[in-house]
Amino acid sequence: MATKPKTPAVKGRTDGMVAENRRSRREYAVEDTLEAGVMLVGSEVKSLRDGRANIAEAYASVEQGELWLINAEIQTYGGANRFNHEPRRKRKLLVSKRQLAKLSQEVDRAGRTIVPLKLYFNDKGRAKLLIGVATGRKAHDKRENEAKRDWARDKARILKGG
Repeated sequence: MATKPKTPAVKGRTDGMVAENRRSRREYAVEDTLEAGVMLVGSEVKSLRDGRANIAEAYASVEQGELWLINAEIQTYGGANRFNHEPRRKRKLLVSKRQLAKLSQEVDRAGRTIVPLKLYFNDKGRAKLLIGVATGRKAHDKRENEAKRDWARDKARILKGG
């Protein structure tokens, strides 16, 4: 019996990645990460499968005992016409009560921020968001981090060259 080849979750990608927040690693020092589910409507899922999302300006917030993704843009889906969704609406994130309590405590007590890092489809085809608990970096921390990365790249180049 022949098995059907697995179709990619996102158009043009084989890893299921929809959107990545690259700037977050530069702007924040991420201490802990957590995978959360995302409550979506049908047209949002279709749009994500086309790879039409942006989480660069998004953040997560604990409000009234629930975790919400705010300011993430999932562009409208052309085939949905009048049943389309609002591109920048608040979306509920699905985490356990224990994880939610831990996140809320980190944000309230330690003054940290919940930052979305990656939006992707897992092996089961479900939309997941990798979120990180992070603290903001100062300008001198960013420069220091860049200098370390540049030195590591130069060192590798020197060692490789002989």
